Formats: sequence, structure tokens, C-alpha cells
Amino acid sequence: MSSGHEPIYPEYETETSQTSKLLQKFKETPFVPIGMAGFAVVVGYGLYKLKHRGNTKMSLHLIHMRVAAQGFVVGAITCGVLYSMFREHVLKPKE
Repeated sequence: MSSGHEPIYPEYETETSQTSKLLQKFKETPFVPIGMAGFAVVVGYGLYKLKHRGNTKMSLHLIHMRVAAQGFVVGAITCGVLYSMFREHVLKPKE
């Protein structure tokens, strides 16, 4: 056995930190964190409005909040796909 530390997968064990890897992923796909943040905002707003919902049934309120949260996430994913298609097909130089 060798006394030195040799990485098993050298391409995965680089000198970059987890934070820099996360920031790089966010730069590659910017709409994923936007979708996650929007989902959190909708859920937070829904929990706040849950206390002040008035005569609205609980099940109806929860259905509306679920639809709003899903709509925001699907919209963010759709925008991300359109952005990546635009970047690859329109901004990509012709070969």
C-alpha cells in the first residue's frame, strides 16, 4: 500500500470549495434557484394567509397555494429551458 493519498476519482476531488461549485451551478442554470426561492415565498405567503383566510375552507386555501407554488416552479423551469435554448441556438456562433 502506498503511504500517499491518491484520490480515487481525481476529476471530482479538486481544490474548489462547495460554495464555489454551488455558485458555478447557479451561473449555469440561473432559473433553478429563482424557482426554489419563489416556491419558498409562495409557501411562506400561504402560511401567513392561512391565519387570515376568513370564511374560506382550509382545503380550498391549500389547493390554491399548491397550484400557485407549482405554477411558479413550472414557470421558472420553462424560462430556464427557453433561456438555455436561446443561449445554445441564437447566441452560439455558427460553425
